[in-house]
This record gives sequence, structure tokens and C-alpha cells, in this order.
Amino acid sequence: MRFINTHRYRFGVEPICQTLEVAPSTYYDAISRPASARALRDEELKVEIARVHKENFAVYGIEKAWRQLRREGFDVGRDRVARLMGKLGLEGAVRGKKKRTTIPDQTGDRPTDLVDRKFSAEAPNRLWVADLTYVATWSGFVFVAFIVDVFSRYIVGWRASASLHVELTLDALEMAIWSRRFQDLKGLVHHSDRGVPVPCHPLQRTPGRGGRGAIGRLAWRQL
Repeated sequence: MRFINTHRYRFGVEPICQTLEVAPSTYYDAISRPASARALRDEELKVEIARVHKENFAVYGIEKAWRQLRREGFDVGRDRVARLMGKLGLEGAVRGKKKRTTIPDQTGDRPTDLVDRKFSAEAPNRLWVADLTYVATWSGFVFVAFIVDVFSRYIVGWRASASLHVELTLDALEMAIWSRRFQDLKGLVHHSDRGVPVPCHPLQRTPGRGGRGAIGRLAWRQL
């Protein structure tokens, strides 16, 4: 409906409906139908949520805004507050600095991208993608490296550490290779971003080193 409303004066309602394979009567019924009780209530709550957010110096997030509305007597669920705050573009203040798990290395070697943004595979062990993230805990940040098989969306390898270092990503890869040690890994492509904690060279393995020789050469390339 929004698309038709935006372009109706340029192309006309009927031509747009014909292109979209929508009956014009459906459009006219939709714009003439009165707003539902839920939609009307949403509009009322938007005003109150914006007020609470502004009165508290725009630092309240979903949880605090919801609790404040409840204290004021508004019968509203947390998920509804989250949805309406998203529509209003409101969010709470975040303490501390944002953690950066990877920093693009503009000077380092960048091997050819073997994936070209085509994240699909026809079978298991054809394309693995890797990433690095962090989780905030009471004891501090925990960095987690993981590798996903694109075909099955299964996490084949992962490692967690209290510090960020290159071995974290290598250990995750070692776990992935070990977990698929009885499967054919020939032609496997391991894809990661350009963050500096991840090595950007082909990974060499020497047979006979505690299972590390599962593959002779793993194609490991970055964007």
C-alpha cells in the first residue's frame, strides 16, 4: 500500500496494480478501512514512549522505558515497547566504548577473493565462513571465533578466549578440521573478512602432526 501511495500520482493506481498483480479493489479497500484498535493504541503509546525517552535525557533503552511505563500505569508488554521504539528510531545510551574485534589492514597482503559474495554451497565441506565476535560477561569480554559450514549452517569449529589473538582463529579452524577428520576436505574454501587478527595466507599443514595433516593445503582467502 505504501508503494502504491508513493507512486500513484506518477503512474496511476491501476497500472501499478496490474504490474504488481494486485486487484485495484484490494488497494482501495485497504486505504478506506478504518485503523484497527491495535494500530490506534500503537499511536498512543508512541507518544508516551517518546515522552519517557525525552524526559530521561534520551538514555533509556527498551528495558527502562518499559519499566517506567509500567510504573506510570500503562499496560504494555516489553516486546511492544521494543517494536515501537524501533519504529521511532529511539535507543538507549550504551556505556563504554564499542569493542572492535577486527580492524581492516590496508597494508597487508590481500589474496584473491574466492567467494565473490556468493555464500552458497552445493554440498558440505565446500565453503566455510569464519567470523569473530565478543560477549560481555560480569568478568569482562570474552572473544569467540567460529566457523560455519555454509551448506548446513552448522558451526563446525569454535573457540573462546579472554584475549584477542591470532591463535584464537587458528584454534577454531583446527577444531573444524578435527570435527570433519573422516570427511573429504579436498577443494574446501575457508572465507574470512579482512580483520587483522585473522591470518591472510594459505594455511600449510604437515601430515602426521596429531591430526593436523587432515588436509595438505587449505584454501584460506579473505575479501
